[in-house]
Amino acid sequence: MTAFNPALLATFAPPVMEARRWLNGVTFDVDRPLINVSQAAPVDPPPEGLRRAIAEAALSAPEAHLYGPVLGNQDLREEVALEFSRAYGGDVQAGQVAITQGCNQAFCAAIATLATAGDDVILPTPWYFNHKMWLDMQGIAAQPLRCKADMLPDPDEAAGMIGPKTRAIVLVSPNNPSGAEYPAELLDRFHDLARQRGIALIIDETYRDFDSREGAPHNLLTRPDRDDTLIQLYSFSKAYKLTGHRVGALLASTERMAQVEKFLDTVAISTSQLGQIGALWGMRNLRDWLAQERQEILSRRAATVAALQGLEGWKLKSAGAYFAWVEHPFAESSAALAPRLVREAGVLALPGTMFTPDSDPTGPRHFRLAFANVDAAGIEQLAARLAGFAA
Repeated sequence: MTAFNPALLATFAPPVMEARRWLNGVTFDVDRPLINVSQAAPVDPPPEGLRRAIAEAALSAPEAHLYGPVLGNQDLREEVALEFSRAYGGDVQAGQVAITQGCNQAFCAAIATLATAGDDVILPTPWYFNHKMWLDMQGIAAQPLRCKADMLPDPDEAAGMIGPKTRAIVLVSPNNPSGAEYPAELLDRFHDLARQRGIALIIDETYRDFDSREGAPHNLLTRPDRDDTLIQLYSFSKAYKLTGHRVGALLASTERMAQVEKFLDTVAISTSQLGQIGALWGMRNLRDWLAQERQEILSRRAATVAALQGLEGWKLKSAGAYFAWVEHPFAESSAALAPRLVREAGVLALPGTMFTPDSDPTGPRHFRLAFANVDAAGIEQLAARLAGFAA
């Protein structure tokens, strides 16, 4: 048999796909259907107007079926630059924006410009598992920075972890998997640390559209020194329900864009034209609709907090955007409990072990609950099933 890449072999299997296999052979009563809180991807299609824009382009725009610019269509890059300048009070130019095949690819591209095998990157834990997977595949060490009880990482602890091979600190806010929203002051401290030590600060803001705070969540785009340090990531998937079209964005210096272009040209050549057309239409036409979507997610967050805070034995650590991070009351590991939750409670949730190193004792104690696709009644039923589950 031909050889396999040892770094790829050592990378864990996709967690969501593993969790879906727990459903094999399990049936659910009509009056007690599965409650799926394992994944945050929207389950509904985009609004009709956006779908019509994509359909019309598919029928009438020949260029929609051809390769586009590697860094993305100019009109979408300009719209992203305009929106981020408006939202954050900074000055972002189209030349500082790349459009990618989803936010995961934006992360991969950012890392490709920064690090190589043998380097290391600091990831707060619990971490977003796809970030860890990509680092493992590249032979880049993920240095786990354990979050405090408030689910926020400590810049002072991060400072002690930076060595000669450290290339970046990665933050996700609102966080996946914990939902925690990182205060602006905390992001300022991380930016100062990264700049002082000559490394990058990558901020993944996939869920920025569902932040509970009003106004800009940070002021990093207003800083004159940001180009040397800041790389910002964004996804259109959650905001406009475009998961199947794979459209994301990366914001960085124009100098870094030349390197990003090399990566994107090699792995995708160009992002889906129809997806970019849909994203642009959404940005220009769905501001009010998106505001309503945000309010619905915030109401589901409030319902989740209320339901879980009253659940005996369970402890809610944080909640925001699409996620809640909860501690369970049982002696067993969440890795063992999760398949049983499917069979015995009709709940599909990801165990905390999928978001932490094997040596981290917090992983077995926790679950991530992705509540964004569950309405208020479903959230009440979720709490009732957790309350009735016995390890």
